Amino acid sequence: MVGFGPADVPPSAAVKFVGAGTAACIADLLTFPLDTAKVRLQIQGEAKGSSATAKKSMKYRGVFGTITTMVRTEGARSLYSGLVAGLQRQMSFASVRIGLYDSVKQFYTRGSDHVGIGSRLLAGGTTGAMAVAVAQPTDVVKVRFQAQARSHGNARRYCSTIDAYKTIAKEEGIRGLWKGTAPNITRNAIVNCTELVTYDFIKDALIRSTPLTDNLPCHFVSAFGAGLCTTVIASPVDVVKTRYMNSAHGQYASVLNCATAMMTKEGPRAFYKGSQCLLCLNPNVQVEP
Repeated sequence: MVGFGPADVPPSAAVKFVGAGTAACIADLLTFPLDTAKVRLQIQGEAKGSSATAKKSMKYRGVFGTITTMVRTEGARSLYSGLVAGLQRQMSFASVRIGLYDSVKQFYTRGSDHVGIGSRLLAGGTTGAMAVAVAQPTDVVKVRFQAQARSHGNARRYCSTIDAYKTIAKEEGIRGLWKGTAPNITRNAIVNCTELVTYDFIKDALIRSTPLTDNLPCHFVSAFGAGLCTTVIASPVDVVKTRYMNSAHGQYASVLNCATAMMTKEGPRAFYKGSQCLLCLNPNVQVEP
């Protein structure tokens, strides 16, 4: 009897969804402290006042300095503040983005075996935008929990994940749960396009100009280079996205107003706060055989 062997049967959509979401949750458990440190660094210096006052109020310096300060002043649990919303985000975001990637790619290629860079970019951008639209409320709650300090002198904005969803919807309307969707979609599009293009470019250059062949070391170096380029390009959008999502209702009139305020009060270096963490957190490039 001719048919698929157990290893040849393509996984169903449900398996792709669950597998992608579960893998993303496991990765998030390991990297969540870095993500929290990134958020703290990105919002630091946002307080109103002169630049001199802002510099005096800075208490986080560098990735490990931020983590050490948080553990010392707020306890180790502060590194995982917002973890529940973070896992909800990964389960919904990764499930849609990765689970639908092959199907959307086949739609753009019309079932052709040849998959060009354009089709991959379109598929990645489409599934990324769909994933952001679905997972944005979880991202907003996650960022706000990570941003709030767990000290006695600061009143906490939300006491639980469910309370955060309810409070945001009550105070800011349903639209508040989707705050920052546009910069989030823009960031994902930039990450997808930059990683794929630079990865292929660097890999081809290495194969042409060095003794490396199309193997694991070549893929590793290419992925690292792609991640570095992506961080440089995507960091400004990521910082604006974080600040806008975390901002109080009415603090900024728009995303552009948020970016303008950053440039005016803190200068261009503000757009690269937390970039070291972003380099570590950038998703791996999807390498196809």
